[in-house]
Amino acid sequence: MKITYNSPVVLTFAIASVAFYFLNSMLANALDPILVLQPDFDAQSISNYLALFTYTLGHADTAHLLGNMSLFLILGPIIEEKYGSRTFLLMILLTAFITAIFQISMFSNGLMGASGIVFMLIILSSFTRSEKGGIPLTFLLVIALYLGTEMVNSFKEDQVSQFAHIMGGLIGSVLGFIVRNKKIYVEVQPTTNY
Repeated sequence: MKITYNSPVVLTFAIASVAFYFLNSMLANALDPILVLQPDFDAQSISNYLALFTYTLGHADTAHLLGNMSLFLILGPIIEEKYGSRTFLLMILLTAFITAIFQISMFSNGLMGASGIVFMLIILSSFTRSEKGGIPLTFLLVIALYLGTEMVNSFKEDQVSQFAHIMGGLIGSVLGFIVRNKKIYVEVQPTTNY
């Protein structure tokens, strides 16, 4: 039996998240400038531009990391296999960037973690068997359950950014309708040696 690197984007993202978490812990949070999206964006700071994407690799504690990576490793390979690694990476980057822009434009607190991306995956997973012209019932139920809960929780005083979850879900919804009819699997033709 051979172990395969079956979902390169998912595995690389998960490994990077774990590595950054432990490295940042060992360095007494010295990597926070790139692992936390700061609310007061400094246009002169290279780390602030990097953080528009890399905040998704930072996590506040072990529970935050494990919660996000568990769902990411369950749902990510399904989405990566369906749409391909390149499209999946673009979805992650787009979700991270749009969420970051809205966060620094509308809120006065920082942001870290892959929760928005995980919510994008939750929504996209409801599209895996959908066809053009219809709205999957699974999509409607997921919207009601997950995003409805996040909207209710947004009124609580806690350290969780329900906004990032909601944005990830909304972006996942839009992406699901845009890309659901793309070619799903790339078939590899066997080569014949003569």
